[in-house]
Formats: sequence, structure tokens, C-alpha cells
Amino acid sequence: MRSLFHSIGKYLLAATLLVSTLGFLLWGLSSTPENPQLRPPVSDVSLGRWNTNESFQSTLAKAHQALAVSLEDEGLSAAPRADWLTICRRQSLALVGCGVSLEEIRWLQTLPEPQRTTAHLERLLDDSRFHDYWAERWSRFLVGNDEGQFVLFRRRRFRVWLAEQFAADVRYDQLVRELITANGLWSDRPQVNFLTATVDSNDGQPDPVRLAARTSRVFLGLRIDCLQCHDDFLGNVSLGDPGNLEGGTQQHFHKLAAFYTAAEVNGLQGIRDREADYEYKYLGDDEATPVQPGVPFGQAYLPAEGEQRERLAAWITSPKNRQAARSAVSHVWALMFGQPDGESIDNLPFELPMGPVAETFVDDFIDHGYDLRRLIRLIAASQPFTVDSRADFEITRRHEMAGAAFPLVRLRGEQVAGCVLQASRIKTVDRDSSLISQLIQLAAGGEFVTRFGDRGENELESDSVTITQRLLLMNGDLSKESVKPNPLANATSHLIMFSGDHADVIEAAYLCTLNRYPSENEMGHFVTRFDEAKSREEAISDLFWVLLNCSEFSWNH
Repeated sequence: MRSLFHSIGKYLLAATLLVSTLGFLLWGLSSTPENPQLRPPVSDVSLGRWNTNESFQSTLAKAHQALAVSLEDEGLSAAPRADWLTICRRQSLALVGCGVSLEEIRWLQTLPEPQRTTAHLERLLDDSRFHDYWAERWSRFLVGNDEGQFVLFRRRRFRVWLAEQFAADVRYDQLVRELITANGLWSDRPQVNFLTATVDSNDGQPDPVRLAARTSRVFLGLRIDCLQCHDDFLGNVSLGDPGNLEGGTQQHFHKLAAFYTAAEVNGLQGIRDREADYEYKYLGDDEATPVQPGVPFGQAYLPAEGEQRERLAAWITSPKNRQAARSAVSHVWALMFGQPDGESIDNLPFELPMGPVAETFVDDFIDHGYDLRRLIRLIAASQPFTVDSRADFEITRRHEMAGAAFPLVRLRGEQVAGCVLQASRIKTVDRDSSLISQLIQLAAGGEFVTRFGDRGENELESDSVTITQRLLLMNGDLSKESVKPNPLANATSHLIMFSGDHADVIEAAYLCTLNRYPSENEMGHFVTRFDEAKSREEAISDLFWVLLNCSEFSWNH
């Protein structure tokens, strides 16, 4: 008898959990939620404060005027504005690395259409997914993708610290100063890992040469690595002051490296400052010579006094150092669009300006105290970000590079995995999701990215899709598990249980996967397929599989 009651109790508990789970999903499927308490709050920012801010609008107007002049000079027409769902998908891919959930779409549909893209952006900026995702992306810029020496380097600690900085809305200049001037133990002061990521296994000290190369690329947007070994004989590197440029030399590079010899690993105290002590044997010299810290341009705004690394940090973050601000805008722009504004994210020669919109945002970035979130809002509201990828005329690469059409960009591995996982759920997959959902996301997503291919620090370089990648998406475990009927997890089962007729199911499937409504032809085709299918479960699984494997799913557009 006791065994009987025990079995009944287990089934009742399972049934209760099932009913609770399914009830929890109903709001995500409903297009007009009845309970206002379930709706995420809309701040005054979401309701359009940024859209009416005078300085914000002034910068946008200036950028768009400069863009109009540029397009006229090039003889290019601009595509029309994209629809709100397309813009929201772009925002989600850029800030959290996946598409928009059906739950988010249903909430946005309760708002007036002009408010939807702004409201979605503001929710994303306050979302822990944004903080974590951008922390990983910036970690790759700052310390690379390798785990390094475990004894002296904690990449995970560094990434978590970065996420905390994004969550706290720390200004970019403060972030840079923290990284360059960091002292202490890498396990206690995570920002120190920027330095210890380069520790030389031979002497156990941060490598000033690697730090100079990282600094020039990430903080200055200049590729001067080649100057480590020889002067620039090909005219590829111009340094000095604007209007008085000169060819790059070994001295330019090694003077920059000399700043970092002031950082020394001192036992259990971690990184501590000492006197800069650097010497190098230049090409053609018979012996090494002492090298004093110096900057490759802008000597006038390098502080004369102070600790060496503090001087370097002050120089990089000086409002007069426009090149450093250009580099920051270049990195944010690349993360928002999935590709750099120009040919490369970290190669911004003085003599070649960025696009007219980006250059305008550089001025605003400096004038408003290196505010990263303001920069993100400006880019998200700009014409290049909100314009369509299609038009009633042929779109060429020139249109995309000029800001006349949103560029077609293939999604990176982690974005494809994030889109598949999110498409298979009705509700948003985040820290508030069930532990099971988060574990599935961590394990399945990580395995998929490993097999799909992670380009590491070169993740923003475009390349063609491989047959292996296509087969992985078609036949891999992640896709199979995401489309098969599973009433406790997958959207395929939830749509069958709670949606209405075939058209409702098909529309919801398109919103989950492609974040758009099906066309009239698409709707007619799949309604017919549903009518002919042996069961709705089989039809919806097939539909999800088709949508996950169409080219549109794996591209930002």
C-alpha cells in the first residue's frame, strides 16, 4: 500500500510540474497578455527619452546629413527603412548573440509600433545576457581567446569582471585606465589579467612587446606590429602628428613597449610598479640600447609626470587623442554590424577617414565622456543600422560599405547556436530560465560552436560557409533536439498545444526562427503541407527544421 501511494505521489508531482510549466508558457504564446504584472517595465528611456534628447538628435541629424552628402557624391541611392522586427533582430544579434524570442515579440506588440525598437534596445542594454555576451567579445579583443598560463592568468575572472563593468555602465576611458594601470593579484584584481595574459614563460613577467602590439591594435586602431623588427619601408604605417606624418620606425613601437616594463610580477603581491627599464637591439645596430617610454604620435598630450603606465593611460584616454576614440567606435561598430566600418577593425590609418556616420559618432563619443551606451544607442538609431538590406534597385557591396544598405553578414558560430537554442523556446533563454534550460544552452551550445568552428580573435573576418558547417546544422544533435516534440521544453510542442489553426502555428514558427511573418506564398505552401501531413507534430517539426536550415536563418540582414 505504501508503495502504491508513493507511486501515485510521484505521478501527481510530475503532473503538477507539467501543468505549472505549461501554464508558465501561455503568456509567451499570447499576443495580448492580460496580466499587466507580467509585462516587463518600460522605462522613460524606452518610451522615447533618447528620441527627444536634443544633443542626441543633433548628432544623428549631423551624421545623416554627412551620409546624404557622401551618398550623393558617390551617386548611390539608399534602401528604405527596415521593418521593426528586422531591426529588433539586428539589435539582439549584436547585443546578446541570438534572435528575438516569441515572448519578447509578443510583449513588443503591446507597444505602439514607433516605440518598439527603442524599447527593445533599452531592455537589452539592461539584460545580463548583454553584459555577459559583450564581455566575451571584448575579452577576445583584449586578451585573446587562449586560456594562457593558469598560474598567472585567469581568463574567466577577467571576462566576469568585464561583464560587471558593462552592467555598471562604466565609461570607456575609465575601463581603459583600469586595464593599463592595474596592480595586484590576477585572482583578486581581475583587470590585472590584461597584463598577465602576455606573461613570458621564460622570465615570468608580462611581455612588453605583446602588450604594445595589443595596445596599438585595440586602443589605437593601428597595426604597427611589423615595426617590432624593422622600419616601415613600404609606406604602410604613417605615424606622427596629423598634418606632419612620417613613416613608422622601430623606435615608435619599442618606445610604446617601454611603458609596460614598469609592470612587474612581484611574488604574492602580484603586479607592482617599478621604474621602466627597457632596452632593445635595433636592426643594424651592434648592441642593445636603452629605450625611454614614448608615444608614436601626439606627444603634446602625454603627461610629463606620473607613473609610466598612468601616463600612457592618460594619453590614450585624453580627449585630444581622437585616434583612440576612433578605435573604440570602430570596435563597437563592428560588434553592432558584425563587420567593421572599413576594411579592418584595428587598422585605421590617420590619412583614411572612417565612414561619415562613424566619424560623427567619434566626436560625440569624446564630447559625452566616452559613454558606451550612448554610442550603442546612436549606432542603433542611425540610418546605416536601420536601413533595409533590400531595395527596388540592385544592392552592391558599394551600397553596404557606404551605409546605403545594411550589409549581409554571416552569423558567427556562437550566434548560430544562440539562434537555434532561442528559436526552440517560447520564452527568453536567460538567467531567469530554468536550470535545465541553462544547462542545455551551456552544454549543447558549447559543443556546437566547437564543431562549427570558432575563429577566435579573427571572428569578425568574413569567410564562406563550409560543407561541414551546413551538415552540422542539418544533422547535428543541436538541431535534432531543438525540433523534435518535447512538451516540457521545445517550441514545436508548445505551438501545437496552444496555437489555433495551421496559419497560427506557421506564423508563430516564423516568428520564433526568422523573427518575421511568413509571406503570403510561404503561408499558402505550408498550410497545404500541414493539411497533407500525417500529424501536426510531424508537420511542425519539419517546418522548424526547414526554417533553421534556410540561408536566411544563418545571416544577419
